Amino acid sequence: MSDIAEITLEGKSYQMPVVVGTEDEKAIDISSLRSASGYITLDAGYKNTGATTSAITFLDGEKGILRYRGYPIEQLAEKSSFIEVAYLLIYGSLPTTAELQDFSDRISRHTLVNEDMRKILDGFPSAAHPMGILSALVSSLTAFYPESLKSNQSDEEMELSIVRLMAKMPTIAAWSYKNSVGHPVNYPKNNLDYCSNFMHMMFAYPTETYETNPVVVDALNKLLILHADHEQNCSTSTVRLVGSAHASLYSSVSAGISALWGPLHGGANQAVIEMLEAIKADGGDSKKFIEKAKDKNDPFRLMGFGHRVYKNFDPRAKIIKKSADEVLAALGVKDPILNIAKELEEAALNDPYFVERKLYPNVDFYSGIIYRAIGIPTNMFTVMFALGRLPGWIAQWKEMRENKEPIGRPRQVYVGETERNYIDMEKR
Repeated sequence: MSDIAEITLEGKSYQMPVVVGTEDEKAIDISSLRSASGYITLDAGYKNTGATTSAITFLDGEKGILRYRGYPIEQLAEKSSFIEVAYLLIYGSLPTTAELQDFSDRISRHTLVNEDMRKILDGFPSAAHPMGILSALVSSLTAFYPESLKSNQSDEEMELSIVRLMAKMPTIAAWSYKNSVGHPVNYPKNNLDYCSNFMHMMFAYPTETYETNPVVVDALNKLLILHADHEQNCSTSTVRLVGSAHASLYSSVSAGISALWGPLHGGANQAVIEMLEAIKADGGDSKKFIEKAKDKNDPFRLMGFGHRVYKNFDPRAKIIKKSADEVLAALGVKDPILNIAKELEEAALNDPYFVERKLYPNVDFYSGIIYRAIGIPTNMFTVMFALGRLPGWIAQWKEMRENKEPIGRPRQVYVGETERNYIDMEKR
């Protein structure tokens, strides 16, 4: 028999079922609390509220565990490609060779965007942030594919929307960068793999052949895999909430992009580079800033160390640290900013102050280093995050629609004025 939680309010008891997940996560189902008692629960920021059940991602911050559909992130990063992980997240199982080839081929056939989208792009000033362009252009796909607005999409129609978005997102992302530097856009080359094609659209010049570096492509694959999903975070919850109104996949993901744009969510790796640049501008003495970070009375904080979810270590950081070392070695980058980063990393991994507090370098620390080393500008870092998170957003939207979840409608506790009468202007 399932456990029951008993809640006593004003001398009356209410029984609520206990829900247990497959990883023994426990929750009290309070769905009937308001109708039964008139009470709601209050949980600012939804830090202790489960808005849904999900079979996509399992995360245990205390133990440093991250699994997609049951597969440890360490195994996927080592053995898989980003497109294979995208298939896993969206469809629930690892693809066969034939399924993966078919998925990849269908994505390749939809990488081009309607030429009318160039007119929208041309309307943005070159100073426009790439995330703003990305959000707007992804949302505009609804206008180009109005059938995506149908609330009763067939499986085939939903599948086409998914493939189109997976295909067109790298094109739109690269074009947002080209706009920011005033360069002509590059069109996709579908003989290239997903990550190589993106690098081509980002960095190729019309008169040159862009040669991708396999070490860089491998690192980019790993980065996108590590960011592909992360349970019910701010942007993912936004995608599900917007999608619960039966908004199109494009509109829902556009909303997620806007949520990710917030500096408290997707801007962590950008904050790392900005911190390193500030240290360089101050003279480059990393030891000075290590001591400042230890001083409780000093407002300085080391960015990219520790994690609000992972209380032990960020499992993604261990994986991407190796890629960061390989990229720096392969490219032979000489950059004082990256030298400062290595000094901070060394101190944090060995200084008892950081070790005791488990303030290890996290995935944002290393991703910022890699992106800078391969020439991706700071204002594109969050776009890269969005590109990686795309299959997770799609999977979450798809799961929400297939489960026929109700429209999201959080409650509130009103703390404003009680009823009062209107005062005529002359008496105020």
